[in-house]
Amino acid sequence: MSNRTLRAVLAVAAVCAGFVAADVGAQQYPTKIIRVVNPNQPGGNSDVLFRLLSPKMGEILGQQLVIDYRPGAGGNIGAEMVSKAAPDGYTTLIAAASFLINPSLLKNLPFDAVKDFTPLGVIVDIPAGLLVHPSLPVKNVKELIALAKKRPGELNYSSSGRGAVGHLSGALLTSVTGINVVHIPYKGAGPAIIDLVAGHVEFSFVSIPAVVGHVQNGRLRMIAQCGEKRFPSFPDLPTMQESGVPNFVVSSAFSFLGPAGMPQAIVTKLNGALAQTLRDPTIRKTLIDRGAEPIGNTPAEHAAFIKAEIEKWRKVTRSAGLKPE
Repeated sequence: MSNRTLRAVLAVAAVCAGFVAADVGAQQYPTKIIRVVNPNQPGGNSDVLFRLLSPKMGEILGQQLVIDYRPGAGGNIGAEMVSKAAPDGYTTLIAAASFLINPSLLKNLPFDAVKDFTPLGVIVDIPAGLLVHPSLPVKNVKELIALAKKRPGELNYSSSGRGAVGHLSGALLTSVTGINVVHIPYKGAGPAIIDLVAGHVEFSFVSIPAVVGHVQNGRLRMIAQCGEKRFPSFPDLPTMQESGVPNFVVSSAFSFLGPAGMPQAIVTKLNGALAQTLRDPTIRKTLIDRGAEPIGNTPAEHAAFIKAEIEKWRKVTRSAGLKPE
């Protein structure tokens, strides 16, 4: 055998050995702690979801899931980090709706939301709630709109940042009703909620699970929710459409993702752990009671959902008059 032939044979053998090692690693996964990157500030819905789901998922997988906060740039800092991580299943992402909204608002994203990630399942779908500070003299949406028209430019609403669901909901409300209110963007849902509770802003659109406790304790008043239909846990809470704002439907999904190129065996394990956790009766009831609908779909269904949501939010941003920057 010539030296050239021998080198070729050894090269092929090395490649095959690499494939075998990778396959064995995938089958043995996980063998260490799994990092879950949260690209948002502490205190928002991502925190609520992670703290509820991670113990059960860790039990199923046999390894602890640890959150790693990487906030900033509307969630893009954390998402970019995950997109560039090794696709070995030890770096994952919990992504809010901003992950699917940003392609409509930002011209130069440092990643492709479709091509650079592996879908691992939608966690929950959550309608936004319209909340007001108790000091505001309104009990329903019609009264809020009437007050805003009486006091143009005086009422403020908070959101977790430009292009977030709360911002788009407020922009859509102003577009549909013609009211003049001021958007106050914050660096995350936590600070936005804190200032709403403190009365520094008058109202906000917030994903329901993050504010249930404040509503129950009377620190905030929820006057409507933005889903297509009434939520079972809040049967007396009208939708925005029932409140006199036609075609006003805004909800947000939270996704579980990894970098592109993850081995199928690892994808199956992570997706299975998520789906099994969401089927747990106690966890499922807790989510529903807090205003979140458990999903836990397949990676293929999640991939199709991502594409559909990106297109949906493009239509919403256009109708709200927001242009990419």
